Amino acid sequence: MDPNLRISVASLNPADKEGFLTKQGGSIKTWKRRWFVLKGKKLVYFKTRNDLEATGVIELEPDSFVKDEKDKKKRFMFSVGTSRRVFFIVADNEKDMLSWIESIKRNIEGNGPINAPTPARTHDTQPQTTNQSISSNATHPSPAATSVNGTKPTGNGAFTPSNSANASPRARLAAAKNCIPYLLEETSKVLEFWQIWTESVPLVSDLQPGNTIEFHVAASADMQKLTWRTAGPQNIFIQKMVDFFWNVGAPESEIDRLNDVGALINPVKIGSWIDMSAKGGMDGGWFFPVDIPLDRAIEASDIGDPTRKVSEWAKTNSVTAAFSVGRDMGAAPPRQTEIRMKLPGSDFNDQLRLAMDAFFVFGFPAIPEDALALIRRSSDSNGSLCLAVITSSEGFVRLGLLIPKPTHETVVGLCQVGGGSSDEIMRFQSSLQSQGPAYAEYQYLMKGFGYGVYKEGFDIVFHYLVGEDHGE
Repeated sequence: MDPNLRISVASLNPADKEGFLTKQGGSIKTWKRRWFVLKGKKLVYFKTRNDLEATGVIELEPDSFVKDEKDKKKRFMFSVGTSRRVFFIVADNEKDMLSWIESIKRNIEGNGPINAPTPARTHDTQPQTTNQSISSNATHPSPAATSVNGTKPTGNGAFTPSNSANASPRARLAAAKNCIPYLLEETSKVLEFWQIWTESVPLVSDLQPGNTIEFHVAASADMQKLTWRTAGPQNIFIQKMVDFFWNVGAPESEIDRLNDVGALINPVKIGSWIDMSAKGGMDGGWFFPVDIPLDRAIEASDIGDPTRKVSEWAKTNSVTAAFSVGRDMGAAPPRQTEIRMKLPGSDFNDQLRLAMDAFFVFGFPAIPEDALALIRRSSDSNGSLCLAVITSSEGFVRLGLLIPKPTHETVVGLCQVGGGSSDEIMRFQSSLQSQGPAYAEYQYLMKGFGYGVYKEGFDIVFHYLVGEDHGE
């Protein structure tokens, strides 16, 4: 640990000034509530006002500056500049902002405080975590929340159902939601969770020309489980994603993990996802839909026997890259990390053999013959077979084989294998105005990881690309 951070709040008393402020991060520009203490030439910040160790220290130098940032979008923002970096900080109101600016300015100039009273500690709104799974019951918005907090998007980008043949991706998602019985109950916590998530998605007006926001949805063959995903430019997604995670009670340690992995990978595009089930299951997290070396993707995971096996298997079979890495933000461990990778091989059969080997090496049951027969019928599909593996500190969680662009006949057959109705899938597909899934997935969820709300064992899932919003 940096020795400069081995300092407690108590050791800085009496402080020149202290109180809660919201600070922008470094590598990935999230905003976090911190307890700031000004003492001489140091502006020290902590996670809480009782911490024994600091989170960071801003060293005030003779040529440092502090100023009001009136031209920025956030109200009550000011900046503190040093030779190393400019820090952007937001106060709760204009009075606090001006008081902090004056106090920091006096300490930079070496004049010290003018008996400035410590502000009353009435703004202690540190998020509290729970031991429950991530859910819409938790309402812990960050102080810098800009898009959630119970408000619905307005203008371009609202999730409004539409019957138009040229409906926007958001309208198609809303229409698909209306096909799900357990999302039609006004008092449903699952519906509330879906609404909070949709409200966290940036608007079309946030996009720069040439940039896009993409939308995906996946449904199990029996329509009992759905996954919703969206992704876009890091600069417009990151803060609204973090606000969403605060709102649904994600622990701060996992938000810090998002920052750490983001700094490691530095993805141009990032996104969020939510899972839900007819039994009330709710989960959510982040993902980076970018091509990265597999070893980098594994670094996002909790290291253990599963990640070791994935690394060894990948090295043996010349699997070197991932095209997506993501992680859940549930309040209770174990944390789950998903890595998606394309399978190498000269043809479909080589890729399929490699997938079957992964199921064996990772300790999953073999793919049943009836599912294999349908998968083999897709051998003329465009694109490579892919694997989606989810690991945790307590073992492998789920393994899926993704088959690109399955035919209508394959979809109907897999519905039967998965215990679902092809008519229901087709109605859902029609609501999305889709010609068919981007992928059909055979997946297996290990026992103990369904938590009573998700189907354990074998399942069939269909993945749809809903569409993209484009910046103008």
